[in-house]
Amino acid sequence: MGLTCPSCGNETGFLVKTLQTHVVQAGGAELDLSEQSRPAVLELLCDECDTELDLGALDPDLRREMILLVGAH
Repeated sequence: MGLTCPSCGNETGFLVKTLQTHVVQAGGAELDLSEQSRPAVLELLCDECDTELDLGALDPDLRREMILLVGAH
């Protein structure tokens, strides 16, 4: 069970782009983090050739492992 880039055959390095939101409260001279979301996975790219891999086409166990690894939902 592993990732393989369909374009270049890379099996070792991949870039997972995520999005995470934060709510910051400004109270006078101080800032406070009041809320933080878990990151959401936006895309998965080959680190060698930047080809996008289809997250939906991944083996479900591999997709779940990757999402847990980056702390996403």
